[in-house]
Amino acid sequence: MAEKRAEYFEDGPTQERRRRSTVASVNLNKNLDAKISNPLADIPRDVLLADVDAFAEENNLTDIIPMLRKGALVAQDPANYESLDLEEDEKEALRIEVTRKWKHPLSLYVTVVICSLGAAVQGWDQTGSNGANLSFPQEFGIGAGEESPDTPNHDRDNWLVGLVNAAPYIASAFLGCWISDPINYYIGRRGAIFVSAVFLIITPIGGAVTQTWQQLFVTRLLMGIGMGLKGSTTPIFAAENSPAAIRGALVMTWQMWTAFGIFLGFLANLAVYNTGAIAWRLQIGSAFLPAVPLAVGIFFCPESPRWYIKKRRFVQAYKSLRRLRNHDLLAARDLYYINAQVEVEADIIGETNYLKRFGELFTIPRVRRATLASWTVMIAQQMCGINIIAFYSSTIFAQAGASRLEALLASFGFGLVNFVFAWPAFFTIDTFGRRTLLLFTFPQMAWTLLAAGFCFYIPEESRAHLGLIAFFIFLFAAFYSPGEGPVPFTYSAEVFPLSHREVGMGWAVATCLFWAAVLSITFPRMLAALTPTGAFGFYAAMNVCAFFMIFFFVPETKQRTLEELDYIFAVPMRRFWKYQTGTWLPWFIQRYVFWRKSATLKPLYHFDHVKADLKDVKHADVQGRHQETVPTL
Repeated sequence: MAEKRAEYFEDGPTQERRRRSTVASVNLNKNLDAKISNPLADIPRDVLLADVDAFAEENNLTDIIPMLRKGALVAQDPANYESLDLEEDEKEALRIEVTRKWKHPLSLYVTVVICSLGAAVQGWDQTGSNGANLSFPQEFGIGAGEESPDTPNHDRDNWLVGLVNAAPYIASAFLGCWISDPINYYIGRRGAIFVSAVFLIITPIGGAVTQTWQQLFVTRLLMGIGMGLKGSTTPIFAAENSPAAIRGALVMTWQMWTAFGIFLGFLANLAVYNTGAIAWRLQIGSAFLPAVPLAVGIFFCPESPRWYIKKRRFVQAYKSLRRLRNHDLLAARDLYYINAQVEVEADIIGETNYLKRFGELFTIPRVRRATLASWTVMIAQQMCGINIIAFYSSTIFAQAGASRLEALLASFGFGLVNFVFAWPAFFTIDTFGRRTLLLFTFPQMAWTLLAAGFCFYIPEESRAHLGLIAFFIFLFAAFYSPGEGPVPFTYSAEVFPLSHREVGMGWAVATCLFWAAVLSITFPRMLAALTPTGAFGFYAAMNVCAFFMIFFFVPETKQRTLEELDYIFAVPMRRFWKYQTGTWLPWFIQRYVFWRKSATLKPLYHFDHVKADLKDVKHADVQGRHQETVPTL
């Protein structure tokens, strides 16, 4: 393979020879050996350096050729950089990257925080409408659904309240998510986020001044366009700017800020509780507040270097990476390595248009597996039942016998628990991993939701009635927040190749928000037909179904670069299922059911000149030199 590369490098056209020099030895549609490979690993040094020079000349990077050469050599064998002819400050930057994984430039953290503000808008809107559900239906003449089933228009009003609440999710699922691909293509990640922020500033204010339920419905539909565009872009933006070792923690701040938005929304609901007839208007309108710093702050963030690479604007990509990494060497390494992996993707995908990219979500095996996995984690977020609480907790607590103030206070407690327990995921999502958090928390959500439903059988005059319902709902939120809360958007932003990332994320977010709309529309009627106990029992069963779906369809993605995930999703599903049922499950039973500490787990993936998980990497500083051992798994 090396000789063929070298020969073609001498004879072929410039662009084609670059692609040939980075051809991977692993089939990215059918990775039967579960091998995670470095496309630079087998290239002779002289060929690699000549390739670097050609790359620099083609893309106006000749002024950084020395740094690009060093970066390519480090990328080729990341475990043995100590043996390279590097300056001491360059080696120290590489050591710090591993030993102090949270030490990064301020621009990286500003980017993540600004992105996460967009999530607060969504959380705030959910809780604003939650509190408003106690008021606006009566003002607009659709409040009969809260009365006796014998009340005229009872069923119609239940459906209308659900439809108004679902409007943002309907518009997101059918329009907002799908326009993210072309908007990202033409104006980039930052431009798309700014456009979404404008929608999210104007529409809550518009909703607050509406005079009919139809007007409120339209403003919330327009809000959904911004929500879908934002939800499909900001997690990608954060993921593409973040280093692999802490990408999960940084991207999951989306959920943390969604939870914070929910918390602030409930706080705002309480703050305006005594404002009379305008209370619901303030509750809905206040959701514009976090969108203002999002619109302003996004232009202080560097554009995604991967978006620049996709557009073949390598000078700007390098400038972005310099703002996001601790040293120019790391920026040069990532620039060259990312582009090498992107060229490998191009070998299996090629040039596509929007409609073709959408079709390829279901036809190219590597992309199809990512589509299935993202669909699973996204629909599981609705199956778990969290949004029946986020949308209708005030209604649920009112049905449990709480007064309006008590219902708002209990909902505030739910928002507080949801926010506080999102923090553990910040420290565990990149160590335990996305898949592990899901498999642990879904059974816990099932039994807590079931317990909350059965507590409705406690006589209402008993003090334990409302207290235990609230307790188990809070416990449900505590299990949700570090698991199914942060994982879906983090996971979906990672799993697609760069060529299909926007349309893939649009598909994933549309899945989530479409089913959120279905849940929002149907839950008032379900609550009336099944009673709270039946509705909670239904979603408890959905948690069990989601657990098995995740077990069979969701591979782990922690601590892999976005490009290395191509190899993860190249593993055929049958190979993945065989490992999970024939290797992982017997090991788990031996280790955690029979408590046999001697049980060992044979890994699924094998690393070829690529760093293994950080927990498997041993570090030692000996006389100022860092040594790193990466096991061959």
